Amino acid sequence: MSQPLIIQGGMGVAVSGWTLARAVSMLGHLGVVSGTALAVVLARRLQLGDPQGDLRRALAHFPFPAMADRVLGRYYIPGGKPPGAAFKTTPMPTLCPGPAFTELTVVANFVEVFLAKEQHAGLVGVNLLEKIQLPTLPSLFGAMLAGVDYVLMGAGIPRAIPGVLDRLACGEAASLRVDVAGAGPGEAFDTTFAPEPFCGTAPLLKRPKFLAIVASATLAMTLTRKSSGQVDGFVVEGETAGGHNAPPRGTLQLTAEGEPLYGARDVPELDKIRALGLPFWLAGSYAQPGRLQEALELGAAGIQVGTAFAFCEESGIRSDFKREVLALSRAGKARVFTDPVASPTGFPFKVLQLEGTLSQARLYEARTRICDLGYLRHPYRKDNGEVGYRCPAEPVEDYVRKGGTLAATVGRKCICNGLPATVGLAQHRPDEPVELALLTAGNDVRNIASFLPPGRDSYRAADVIERLLAGTKSNRAQPAPPAESATVGDRVVLETQAA
Repeated sequence: MSQPLIIQGGMGVAVSGWTLARAVSMLGHLGVVSGTALAVVLARRLQLGDPQGDLRRALAHFPFPAMADRVLGRYYIPGGKPPGAAFKTTPMPTLCPGPAFTELTVVANFVEVFLAKEQHAGLVGVNLLEKIQLPTLPSLFGAMLAGVDYVLMGAGIPRAIPGVLDRLACGEAASLRVDVAGAGPGEAFDTTFAPEPFCGTAPLLKRPKFLAIVASATLAMTLTRKSSGQVDGFVVEGETAGGHNAPPRGTLQLTAEGEPLYGARDVPELDKIRALGLPFWLAGSYAQPGRLQEALELGAAGIQVGTAFAFCEESGIRSDFKREVLALSRAGKARVFTDPVASPTGFPFKVLQLEGTLSQARLYEARTRICDLGYLRHPYRKDNGEVGYRCPAEPVEDYVRKGGTLAATVGRKCICNGLPATVGLAQHRPDEPVELALLTAGNDVRNIASFLPPGRDSYRAADVIERLLAGTKSNRAQPAPPAESATVGDRVVLETQAA
């Protein structure tokens, strides 16, 4: 498997969906689907009627047809739900999820990766967040069923993931230690996924390469030496990248505008990362001509770019938002705010400032708090030893009743509901306003208008790649050839341990 020159970043909830990842992959680079809340994405898109039939086509290839049929039966609405009607809810992630959640998560990840890889032989990855631990195992299994080539993970220290990939590839059960607040000394809580009882067989799967997203040489060295299996490389991400950022090292200090203050200690020491001998890609404001060549000269295998792809035609962001942000970029007014408290994860989160979204204080304050998706809930130990779940963005009285502090709720935004609204999957609840979008982007959003070809008001993924390659001497990337896959028109056939 050759190393990609350009990695298209995994973004938001369905921002980097299969359409974008497929386009990038077919151009010879690494297209990445976001694995965040894919169960919600699949369920809601089926309720919208799957007008092009793509989801049902992918489900027809799922290797366990009864499972695919159950998902269709629960969520598919021919012709789509009535406009303004609420989406049917999906099960919330827990330490020991029921079969409905596990099936939906496995199937959703399979569908997304399958469609991204359909009818070509290019590379496709899936991006997950370490901070969202509870769906990780079934998400990985579903992506691996579809033959995912890379797994990328950041927002934490994903030491256990390489070993998990090893075990799932061999058809073995895998466990993941879950962070539970208030756990006593020596008390451990794990979530487990076992392929054989779930599938009725133990499939043998390709082990994808694992790239850890890091912000420091210290973390890269820790993962190299202490991970449960092989780390295949790193994405070294600077603090100007979109989405979640690593907190500044040391005591948190804020600028006059209220953003985290980053300094010299937060600049990754590339000489130490190079010394590890593993390939690495640089990320965070690398989307301008010449920057790829600069990264290569620093010893990187290439670059990861997110924001430029987020606003191209193939991304999942609503078209009206793309037009508005491109207009702001043209006018020199596109701006993000690195919010130190918005995300329930506790990580700084970049919020794109845009009218009519949760970036506006008055709209954020007017929203009724509700926690009905639950991906960013924090597990905690109850007094009786059981595990409960709380989120600092849920109703304040609920969070405090569960042992959380009032201070932890201040400024928290419901990312779980805001991100789906960004891609046209906003929830409508009776007697409540529709959920508003929450957009994230990197500092490079101010430059996205530079990707517009002359005379056009939108741009494609190919335009991004052409501009990124300008001035680059490398010719590693080649368009992906057609797939020689037997899965087109047939269900995926899996090798098993008994074969």
